[in-house]
Amino acid sequence: MGKYKYESIPRRGVTQKTMSSYRQIYYHVIFRTKSSEKILPLDQLQHLFAYMHGIIKNKKCHLYRINGMEDHIHIFTDLHPSIALADFMRELKTSSSIWLKQNHDFPDFKGWASGYAALTKSHHEKDQIINYVKNQQEHHKKESFVDEYRRLLEEAGIEILEEYFLK
Repeated sequence: MGKYKYESIPRRGVTQKTMSSYRQIYYHVIFRTKSSEKILPLDQLQHLFAYMHGIIKNKKCHLYRINGMEDHIHIFTDLHPSIALADFMRELKTSSSIWLKQNHDFPDFKGWASGYAALTKSHHEKDQIINYVKNQQEHHKKESFVDEYRRLLEEAGIEILEEYFLK
């Protein structure tokens, strides 16, 4: 039958063939704290990651890896096709912001900065991105968040407008 899966759907006495849907929507998402303040305690981040994982799972998305530093978060996820990226990010940032402000382990959290980077990735890049996100603490011994963010945007072919960059 080839690479497509067909289902027979009876319709007023006529059998109609329809093709199943296939998708793969990998995103490497990066967002930061308001004013890039280093206010997320590294020893408490696992609690935040567990909370965010719950949000992602409830959206029928698959979390491959989450990690971050005191001032930003990286998420590598497969986005469910019923979820618009903007809606996904709005809910993730809003829900986690409320949770963080109510959690005594994050007393200095004031909010997330507006905006984010969402970079599409191919299946061939999957393991590389998982490892990149996994090794954030080691990586940031050599590169600042600002330099990393700029590099990732440039590597993705995104034109950076300096008047808006990390404002």
